[in-house]
Amino acid sequence: MVVSSSPKRVEGVLFDLDGTLLDTAPDMGGALNELLIEQGLVSLPHATIRGHVSRGAGALVRLGFPGLEAAEQALRVERFLTLYRKRVALETRPFHEVLAVLDRLEERGLPWGIVTNKPTWLTEPLLVALGLAARPRIVVCGDTLPERKPSPLPLLHAAGHLGVAPDRCIYVGDDVRDMQAARAAGMFGVGARFGYIDAAENLDEWPADGWIDSPLRVLEWLI
Repeated sequence: MVVSSSPKRVEGVLFDLDGTLLDTAPDMGGALNELLIEQGLVSLPHATIRGHVSRGAGALVRLGFPGLEAAEQALRVERFLTLYRKRVALETRPFHEVLAVLDRLEERGLPWGIVTNKPTWLTEPLLVALGLAARPRIVVCGDTLPERKPSPLPLLHAAGHLGVAPDRCIYVGDDVRDMQAARAAGMFGVGARFGYIDAAENLDEWPADGWIDSPLRVLEWLI
């Protein structure tokens, strides 16, 4: 674990969703491969898709269909989302140790929430299907506010709902936009190495304050 600074006393924890709390790559990758097969193309290996999942539907469609014009890209994204919604929780599960982490936070009385760029119409049924809908104090989706990550606005909104000052919050995520949003919000940004980070990423360039290799290690920051 690499640390560039130490957090103040932590009073709240916020998490990204895809690639941090939940392993959604099997279902998102499955939807992309369904779309590729529909178009008469060959499906992609899971390992190829995984590093792009946290970047969202547009990035996955560009991976499968590079060089599309904007209008065609939009149509493919729409179809991808339709396919994904049908299988949103088919294979998706919390990452190993995640439920234990949430249990520990709740035992300590620390409020936690989710800040994701995933739209509400996909996030809510996913959390319901996995039995997590009632547990977070706040869920901020990509369409909750006029701005989304890397804007700090969603994180600040979530912290306000928790009743916690931003500099008393940790934000855990697996995308550079997560760390950019945390830095801009004045939160302690923890990068999730176990998430969907492309091997080509230069993590030294991310504005992360610390890194974890497994979900359980987030508890080490709760001082």
